[in-house]
Amino acid sequence: MTHRIRLEGGGVFDVSAEEDTLLRGALRAGVGFPHDCNVGGCGNCRFDLVDGEMETLWPEAPGLSDRDRRRGKRLACQSRPLGDCTIRVRPADEYRPVAPPRRMTGVLRRRAALTADIAEFVFETAEPARFVAGQYALLRPPGVEGVRAYSMSNLANDAGEWRFVVRRTPQGRGSAAMFEDVRIGDTLAIDGPYGHAHFREGAPRDVVLIAGGSGIGPIVSIARAAIRATPSRRVLVFEGARTRADLCFPTLMGEDLRRVGYTAALSAEAAGSDWSGARGFVHEAVERALGDRWETSEFYFAGPPPMIEALIDLLVMRRTVPTDRLHYDRFF
Repeated sequence: MTHRIRLEGGGVFDVSAEEDTLLRGALRAGVGFPHDCNVGGCGNCRFDLVDGEMETLWPEAPGLSDRDRRRGKRLACQSRPLGDCTIRVRPADEYRPVAPPRRMTGVLRRRAALTADIAEFVFETAEPARFVAGQYALLRPPGVEGVRAYSMSNLANDAGEWRFVVRRTPQGRGSAAMFEDVRIGDTLAIDGPYGHAHFREGAPRDVVLIAGGSGIGPIVSIARAAIRATPSRRVLVFEGARTRADLCFPTLMGEDLRRVGYTAALSAEAAGSDWSGARGFVHEAVERALGDRWETSEFYFAGPPPMIEALIDLLVMRRTVPTDRLHYDRFF
């Protein structure tokens, strides 16, 4: 059973009554619905309900401010139609899916520890893994309400292999379930791909990749895609971490590490250690390293919100890099 959704001003699409939120139904239908995180945190999928009924899945989602709620705003990723509806939103071509998202199931085949609190989970699906480097999928860990967004750390493949870098966070129920409750051989629901911070293969500029924490997953994927698409293109990777023990990129890249320019920046490495690399925050390392290459580079970044905000300030406000050369998905 489906519900018919009408866009005020023109356009219709159908949403599965049992399985989809408004946002996921729109993206499955190829609608360029504004969004980033897909899980209630960023607020970019705000819309107005003009007519009909919607169920709100997470009333306290941080993506809505008190002012938004007073104005009647809703989040498409947390809204499920209860019948035919009319909504007010402004779709944009930049949000159209580059690969249609699909629902599938994946079997956990391997899990490899990368640091004390980060691991790579490898799932296998019956269908080929179709996505563009830098995108993410939605997983539903057992015993946890709602879904969690994790970016793929590998490339699209016919074998149905999906790799996700997951960081266990102190109060993260989803990540705790991934580490404690998901065993080798278990099956999880996977829905994807999503996200528009994907690799732009046709862009002729050098590629600058910046990651912090588990944001290293999509950066590894884009790095592999970039060096395969144009071997002569310069690819620079910056990884921010607290200490040397928290670095993941060299392990994940393996032999391909020699094909990129790699800089690690440590913000809390002991003063007396023999670390001779960059110290401080990763955006500071980027500023020191790039010299006059701001105008000739395409930027991709993933990581915690403070890192994202610092990079936006550096790139847009201080270095006036055009926003169409910045690619990131906001996760909170």
